Amino acid sequence: MKWSWKLGRVSGIKIQVHWTFLILIAWVVWEYASLGADVTQVIRGVILVLAVFSCVVLHELGHALTAKRFGVRTRDITLLPIGGVARLERMPEKPSEELLVAVAGPAVNVVIAILLFTSLAITGRLEPLNPQFFLTGAILIPLAWMNVLLVAFNLLPAFPMDGGRRLRAVLAMRLNYVRATQIAAGIGQGAAILFGLFALVNWNPVLFLIAIFVYLGAQAESQQVQLKVALEGIPVADAMMTRFITLEGGDPLHRAIEELLAGSQQDFPVTETGRVIGMLMRKDLISGLKQLGRETPVAEVMRGECPTLREDEPLERALTHMRAQQCSALPVVRGGDLVGLLTLENVGELIMVNTALGGATTRGEIVEALATE
Repeated sequence: MKWSWKLGRVSGIKIQVHWTFLILIAWVVWEYASLGADVTQVIRGVILVLAVFSCVVLHELGHALTAKRFGVRTRDITLLPIGGVARLERMPEKPSEELLVAVAGPAVNVVIAILLFTSLAITGRLEPLNPQFFLTGAILIPLAWMNVLLVAFNLLPAFPMDGGRRLRAVLAMRLNYVRATQIAAGIGQGAAILFGLFALVNWNPVLFLIAIFVYLGAQAESQQVQLKVALEGIPVADAMMTRFITLEGGDPLHRAIEELLAGSQQDFPVTETGRVIGMLMRKDLISGLKQLGRETPVAEVMRGECPTLREDEPLERALTHMRAQQCSALPVVRGGDLVGLLTLENVGELIMVNTALGGATTRGEIVEALATE
């Protein structure tokens, strides 16, 4: 996620915090100050927020490490003012596996709460939650209750939050995945509207942000599942471009600019003696032109980490690679030779044509359907 600061890595998963997290810190300082808190109490409030979000990181790691057991990688975990987001490359295909991933996060908070309450009981400091504890007293008391609150909040069946994902997983055991997602997303959006109205009436900006996140998240998840179904059984060969321009690693950037302006192609495979060595993306081209100059070799600006695709590779898996590597286009090879270029635009066009023709999938079927019109 852009404008995020890296905090470290755990089990190969990057932990980062988005700059908007500072807004939450500022809001906490303002709230404490408005209650007449002194500097020590304000600092204590900030420490409490940081402690709660440390528990949030552990919560997201619960999701990520459980998903890892099922072969699903996590790109990163990002802390936002409304909580943490673990960006899994995909959800496990089996509903039972998705259910375990969704349960793992809140389970971590249950363990943390049990440990904190046990510690407080042993030391004789266990007391019912009192608003005064947010200003004075043992910081472990509000921290323990905040973990209880996190568990309770994630029990709500508001997709795509944990409770909503559990609901989708249970529904998917009896219904098809698309229908299960539509039902869970509808419930999630309904819950988001209620959150938003409650937040406006009580003027709670954090809850209002959560409501927006849940509503848009449910909508995006539903669309993503529909896209997944639309691409089932389609190989990369049916969506790739077969007429495209390549560049050599030694070509100057001004040649790439000329090709960019002359046609509709925005990203270019970079080759050397006929073999693919990278991809030159439009964003990197413009940035390189601005910072390094028009005579800079393409090889100095291209992305060498973009993977190549096979013709027979499932299109859905190819899109997963594109999202993981943040590459809007990938080269397609046959026996090491470049034979095509897959772009997000072409995938979108294939879906639109398929929809217009009533579900034709292969390139040959599309051409045949058009010829019979």
